[in-house]
Amino acid sequence: MEITPIATFHSPFKDKFGIPRQSGIVSALEGTIVFLPQFRNPDSLRGIEEFDYLWLIWEFSANKHAATSPTVRPPRLGGNTRIGVYATRSPYRHNPLGLSAVKLAKVELDTPQGPVIHVAGADLMDGTPIYDIKPYVAYADAHPEARSGFVDLCDWQLLEVDIPQEVAQLFSPQQLEALRHSLALDPRPHYHDDPTKVYGMRFAGHDIHFNVDGKKLKVINSNNL
Repeated sequence: MEITPIATFHSPFKDKFGIPRQSGIVSALEGTIVFLPQFRNPDSLRGIEEFDYLWLIWEFSANKHAATSPTVRPPRLGGNTRIGVYATRSPYRHNPLGLSAVKLAKVELDTPQGPVIHVAGADLMDGTPIYDIKPYVAYADAHPEARSGFVDLCDWQLLEVDIPQEVAQLFSPQQLEALRHSLALDPRPHYHDDPTKVYGMRFAGHDIHFNVDGKKLKVINSNNL
């Protein structure tokens, strides 16, 4: 089987560093789906506005090397414990496909770029190829009582985020909320624990620099890109 992208995702994140590690956990994070020219028939979206959520099937396009190991180290387990790759959502897979449930915000059928879908809560990098879109159907897709393996044993440990006013004013309220929540999730590799190290994260046209000391993340500055 050969598959081809039908659309491209547009996000404030220009690199994979800093992107939330699951969809839906940063609900303020906005993005758009723009179809490739040969797929810009608005009839293909007829009725989609009647759904609240969509499934996106997409490619881990920023991966620089192929998956070779049958096990991976999930960040949720501190980055040290190995789990079978098919028991995780690791981006390093034999077929580098991602699956994300996103909230449908609105649909524009007639734009200079053809139909555009606006979504919230996506965990995709800017420029990510989209291979398919399917509606989220609650009666079949939602299993709130289901076990979640090792995820059930590890609570999110959110960081306290300090963003100075001179940086905060660079963003809209929606962008600032998404940035703050994304940073609170701790984008660092989980084996990093150096309070003097400065990290850089590209977000919404700015290069955000920060460091982490214990449970406190402090944004140092932001440069225009």
